[in-house]
Amino acid sequence: MSQQVQGVVAPGKNSPVRVETIVVPDPGPGEAVVKIQACGVCHTDLHYKQGGINDDFPFLLGHEAAGIVESTGEGVTDVAPGDFVILNWRAVCGQCRACLRGRPQYCFDTHNAEQKMTLLDGTELSPALGIGAFAEKTLVAAGQCTKVDPAVSPAVAGLLGCGVMAGIGAAINTGQVGRGDSVAVIGCGGVGDAAIVGSRLAGAGRIIAVDIDDRKLETARAMGATHTVNSRSTDPVEAIRELTGGFGADVVIEAVGHPETYKQAFYARDLAGTVVLVGVPTPDMRIDLPLIDVFGRGGSLKSSWYGDCLPSRDFPMLIDLHQQGRIDLGAFVTETIALGDVEKAFERMHEGDVLRSVVVF
Repeated sequence: MSQQVQGVVAPGKNSPVRVETIVVPDPGPGEAVVKIQACGVCHTDLHYKQGGINDDFPFLLGHEAAGIVESTGEGVTDVAPGDFVILNWRAVCGQCRACLRGRPQYCFDTHNAEQKMTLLDGTELSPALGIGAFAEKTLVAAGQCTKVDPAVSPAVAGLLGCGVMAGIGAAINTGQVGRGDSVAVIGCGGVGDAAIVGSRLAGAGRIIAVDIDDRKLETARAMGATHTVNSRSTDPVEAIRELTGGFGADVVIEAVGHPETYKQAFYARDLAGTVVLVGVPTPDMRIDLPLIDVFGRGGSLKSSWYGDCLPSRDFPMLIDLHQQGRIDLGAFVTETIALGDVEKAFERMHEGDVLRSVVVF
């Protein structure tokens, strides 16, 4: 029997979100219903609201979440009712060419639930990133559920579902930061700060945080940055080179997603260094770089999608490190809010003093 729950819906482009009654069907084959305990308010949800992802309105927002599996459909064996899980938006298929080559983190055929959640009048909802977790309960593909230690706070665990994992993974998985490396992180929001945490965890010797907001730079220092650069008043490329013996950083992580900051990252890296783009650009953005510079500087230009993570491997590992006190995932939780406060949380994103607002049920 289907259930009726409360959830946050974006009805149209740039329209205020509202709390609506959502109809959640019983799980079908390969699906699970999850009772949400906490869900972070991510910039990606704001992009959905603004029509920056696609125009499949109305959207059921929310994707950075943790909760308890309530029920499962036929054929589900990896999770069971009562399991505490983090939801992920890349449920690997195990059969595509990436999976068969032993690279499931690049899976080209990730799974979502087949059935649709709806409004009371039958209008089908598009769940953000195939999850839709600003709701008391949501329907997902069972492979989107990753079991972790239930002793951890849901408000902390859920952040690995997107932003924190994206940043840590950009450093560890994509950038392959090594012991003693110099790292520069351009853009010190939640993802950038997570990249700083990941770089510190990997043993980076020098971590340079770059932003235009001194408050964000102060937070970046608390997260593990050894040096900070305010690029509003200082040329970041020259500053990074000065801090690295005149050479540039071994790894530069761009967490803004803008052509100008990408160019800064490109020229702020050492010869044969690595640039990692984890900030998400808009479809209209273009970049112009001299091809001779791309050739002559060598190294790697990479993009990092979801931190190149494998949820079954990375989520439990990072939760374990958090519980050991080796990383502080709780530092990313700026505030906890109610379901009806999501619109205000979107507004607070522009104030520059919020890493994550987290809806707690």
